[in-house]
Amino acid sequence: MNSPLPTRPLGRTGLRLPILSFGASSLGQEFRPVSLDEALRSVRVALELGMNFIDTSPFYGRGMSEVLLGVALRGVPRESYLLGTKLGRYDAAHFDFSARRVRESVDVSLHRLGTDHLDIVLCHDLEFVEMQQIVDETLPALRRVRDEGKVRFIGISGYPMKAFRFVLDQTDLDVILSYNQYTLQNTRLADELVPYLKAKGVGIMNAGPFAARLLTNAPLPAWHREPEAVKAACRRAAAHCARAGVDIAQVALQFSLANPDLTTTIAGSANPDNVRKWAQWAQEPLDLPLVEEVRQLLAPVHNIGHVEGLPKNN
Repeated sequence: MNSPLPTRPLGRTGLRLPILSFGASSLGQEFRPVSLDEALRSVRVALELGMNFIDTSPFYGRGMSEVLLGVALRGVPRESYLLGTKLGRYDAAHFDFSARRVRESVDVSLHRLGTDHLDIVLCHDLEFVEMQQIVDETLPALRRVRDEGKVRFIGISGYPMKAFRFVLDQTDLDVILSYNQYTLQNTRLADELVPYLKAKGVGIMNAGPFAARLLTNAPLPAWHREPEAVKAACRRAAAHCARAGVDIAQVALQFSLANPDLTTTIAGSANPDNVRKWAQWAQEPLDLPLVEEVRQLLAPVHNIGHVEGLPKNN
């Protein structure tokens, strides 16, 4: 029987999230076809193992993730889990951060998810739009929805570090979600942003510990845009871990979970066996010598990220 996952405070919100949270993007069939049974079991297993913060978005599966999540959560006491979704991005190149869409989006998400409130709502992938609109229109509209009790805490998600500073230099947020920026290969979140966020009391959520499969033994998705040098270095690191009898995915996940400045790391799968494996890894000690060896192999490509400027799944 697994012990409960450790929790950490989320900025100044008063919430405590497990160090490992469940990402529901896979429920939207973003990576492969998913059966209804798989989707429902993966959510229930995550909750049973203490991954009681769930992150989704209307973008994932163009609504499918929220719908399946709502089905999976039927009958589960609402006070037993925390739920976050997003708004503003609805398809690969369809963005709408208008005040009117903010209200519509929250109401639609509430209906799909079968709840009367959302714990966290984030503006999704704001770097692909004119970001001043987020400050001037989107966040004020989201605050009005929060004042009505439909949303508890608000924030933003994105890839470039500069996007977070752009917004936070002008207004307050409760939380941010950064993805693929705190991994074995890329630690820009900690290097460039964590001190700034902590000074402002902003909760920090990290997603993508496997860097969209780069730090696993699985085939890369077709949309992966990391340079070939990064892919090659990660293959060498995976082979080194394999020779040591360890899956590089375990090292990658444990490395992200070990940073006390990151409230939670979000990982998602519609495969219940993966969810169980991750929860088990979260309970096991980090092999520091192996981490150091892997990071040495990845040092030539440290902090090299994917090409920015084109919408992608996250």
